Amino acid sequence: MQTFYIIGISDNRNQFLSPEIRNLVSQGKVFSGGKRHHELVHAYLPEDAVWIDITVPLDAVFCRYEEHSEIIVFASGDPLFFGFANTVMRKLPSAKIILFPTFNSLQMLAHRILLPYQEMQTLSLTGRPWDAFDSALIRGDKLIGVLTDREKTPATIAARMLEYGYDNYRMTVGEALGNGEEESVRTFSLEEASQSAFRFPNCLILQRNKVHPRPFGIPESEFHLLNGRNRMITKMPVRLLTLSMLTLREKKSFWDIGFCTGSVSIEAKLQFPELKVTAFEQRPEGKEFGFGREQGPVHKRYNANQQEGNTVYPYCCGCL
Repeated sequence: MQTFYIIGISDNRNQFLSPEIRNLVSQGKVFSGGKRHHELVHAYLPEDAVWIDITVPLDAVFCRYEEHSEIIVFASGDPLFFGFANTVMRKLPSAKIILFPTFNSLQMLAHRILLPYQEMQTLSLTGRPWDAFDSALIRGDKLIGVLTDREKTPATIAARMLEYGYDNYRMTVGEALGNGEEESVRTFSLEEASQSAFRFPNCLILQRNKVHPRPFGIPESEFHLLNGRNRMITKMPVRLLTLSMLTLREKKSFWDIGFCTGSVSIEAKLQFPELKVTAFEQRPEGKEFGFGREQGPVHKRYNANQQEGNTVYPYCCGCL
């Protein structure tokens, strides 16, 4: 049985390792982590240490792990919080894992701004799609903690929120948390954040400053009608009754074939934010009007995949 010792560290250039961890490291032979982790801990490693970089593809990394019975891994913060310990458990369920966690970056950011975070919805956009983030916005979560990456940066996130009408948050960004020389904590309006540059690594917390309405049933007047025809729409009572009978709360995917104005799809996503909605429409005018790019911020918030005829194209946050 393989044994993994997974040690959580911060971005501090002068790492404090407990006597227990120092003793473990001094006796270790094989170590692993990201390049940044290596830079932070290399001074503590034995001279003959073997280091395995954690890079993609991960299968190659785990092939190298097969050669060793004990591996000491350095990871960021809490290795169970969207961290590498989860990957090890998934790929090697029989491996023995011993954890030495520390605060994760979102905890550290909350500490810096004295923010009680027991009700914070946390999610990761690090190499992940927007789905969980979009769901949190549609629900209107009061506090949202987000792990970023080099593509989904705070500026990108803020610009996307503004584009789709979610202007009811302020953003606090923590950069290089734990690094005494480079650490920065700043709070922005979304407009300011969208125009700012940020050092990596960083994370952010969104604090809601006003509530957007999330109606149970959207009035027909809120939709952009197809060719202005007010009868070409599924009426609100029918939409709500139909959706209630489909018991969508536990479902993962919903197809709306012949979406027309998109009213059923929009209503489904509004009431069930985690639902993956795919809508189809044969008429080409549906591409322009079906998901309301001209309907204002209410309907621009929701995430959709839209299909016209046999052509599939993503309509990200266009509606569903």
